[in-house]
Amino acid sequence: MAEKTQKIQPYKTEGIKKIRDLIESSRDVIFTDFRGLNVTQITDLRRSLQEKEAEYRVVKNNYARLALAELGFPFEKDFLIDPTAVALARADISPIAKVLFEFTRDSTLKIKGGLIDGKVVSSEEVEAISKLPSRDELYAMLMSAMNAPLTNLVFAMDSGLIKLVRTLQAVADSKDK
Repeated sequence: MAEKTQKIQPYKTEGIKKIRDLIESSRDVIFTDFRGLNVTQITDLRRSLQEKEAEYRVVKNNYARLALAELGFPFEKDFLIDPTAVALARADISPIAKVLFEFTRDSTLKIKGGLIDGKVVSSEEVEAISKLPSRDELYAMLMSAMNAPLTNLVFAMDSGLIKLVRTLQAVADSKDK
């Protein structure tokens, strides 16, 4: 019996390579089910994500499965059933997750899960991440917490001087009368 060989079409390998390059160039990936969205809604979602340094792409499940396997990323098979689109984060994931979850309130978009820092996360975990402050907000909170003791020290030292100056001014005003 002759062995049966299967020839892989060049357009398929090119599609897998494109998806692999997209995933490889992004920090984090969120998988979504976009069924029921019209073109206007998808365009609005893409614009909102572009403002947050993310890209939203519809992918073929088999191509994405093969690309993830080539990259050695773990993935859930449930993420790659039904029509799938991915949000590819180039920056902080928190604002991107917020945009996606705000969009799910007004549309039929469903979050399937994601790959964040190379780990598989469920849709509930992505939702929890969406509720966290962004990286910049966390830095601002940290800096204000670090700056508060110094600010309080300056005000405490300054208030003593102000009281002294006001007392001296009051004594000088009373002597002038």
